[in-house]
Amino acid sequence: MLIINADIITMDGDIRYKNGYIHIKNGKIFDIGPMQQVPNLQGEEVMDANGAVAIPGLIDAHCHLGIFGDSLGAQGDDANEESSPCTPHIRAIDGINPMDGYFKEAVAAGITTVVTGPGSANVIGGQMAAIKTYGIRIDNMIVKAPCAIKCSFGENPKTVYKAKDEAPTTRMAAAAMLRSALLEAKIYGKKKQEQAEDFCEDLKNEALLMVLNREIPIHAHAHRSDDIFTATRIAKEFGIDLKIIHCSEGHLIAHELAKENIEVMVGPYLTDRSKPELKNLSLETAAAMEKAGIKTALVTDHPETPINYLLLCAQMAVKNGMSPKAALCSITFNAARIAGIGNTVGKLSKGYDADIVIFNKNPLDFDSKVLYTFINGAKVHKTEGQ
Repeated sequence: MLIINADIITMDGDIRYKNGYIHIKNGKIFDIGPMQQVPNLQGEEVMDANGAVAIPGLIDAHCHLGIFGDSLGAQGDDANEESSPCTPHIRAIDGINPMDGYFKEAVAAGITTVVTGPGSANVIGGQMAAIKTYGIRIDNMIVKAPCAIKCSFGENPKTVYKAKDEAPTTRMAAAAMLRSALLEAKIYGKKKQEQAEDFCEDLKNEALLMVLNREIPIHAHAHRSDDIFTATRIAKEFGIDLKIIHCSEGHLIAHELAKENIEVMVGPYLTDRSKPELKNLSLETAAAMEKAGIKTALVTDHPETPINYLLLCAQMAVKNGMSPKAALCSITFNAARIAGIGNTVGKLSKGYDADIVIFNKNPLDFDSKVLYTFINGAKVHKTEGQ
């Protein structure tokens, strides 16, 4: 397929083709460039964008799409296995329902990839997955799984387990539980390597070995600054890769985060201050991260903010001080890099997945509209009237 006459914002550095083409082959971007260099292809489907704006498919680097079921209540809630505070062996791909109604809304909003998985009830919630938003079988939608282990700091674990009269009921206990689990996995890994006689394979420890071996990072749910620093402290102790999710007080500690070279996923933006740790929630956090030189993704935390409002979150970030370039990058290439999938999605470049969204105008304009969404080169959404 050949898309022609598009205003292409590649998100590949500063490369932009005001009037360009994209050649799609076998679900990948085979070629891309200015219209002066468009190839003469016989028998290919050609779509004339007529000057519309083409960008990479949008990416939500943290949400719970397909795990919290749309309109299903408790019967559709598979986000938190509250039978134990430490469940690293639980896999998002075993709980995602691709038939959930919000997948269709995500595609219509130009969102082509998400990182989804367990909620934040547990100290260790389980394994996150990066998936495409179009398909009927999760096995065929996976970009990377697992792509992270979800851990939670702050109010959520202590609130859930205090109600059960079980540990952890304090932040100290939650941190100690995480340390204990990582230490146990470290001992387990040594026994496995040495082929010790008493070695017995264990799913929980196998999952945490991926973290200890830096194959995947920890995605740490942390709103308050002290929780962010506790997560940082533990990551340093065990030499593991850490990404901060939410980072609601990030604007208050931006200089410290910059020192640690920590990558963050800011959001949800469009939500109320529903609990004490959200007291300092601010729409200016993303701008503060950019100013401090911190690599940032904007996220919805769906369903906290519905998935289809991801672009609105970026528009609000611009309104509150973030540069347009950084805001668009935060839901495309930076989101992909932070999620560990920046080698296949997040920009329009040769060899990348042909995940493309075509807008009627600059996507950061409030009244912009998605005209077409392509995932792996297939046209999966077309706005009525196009």
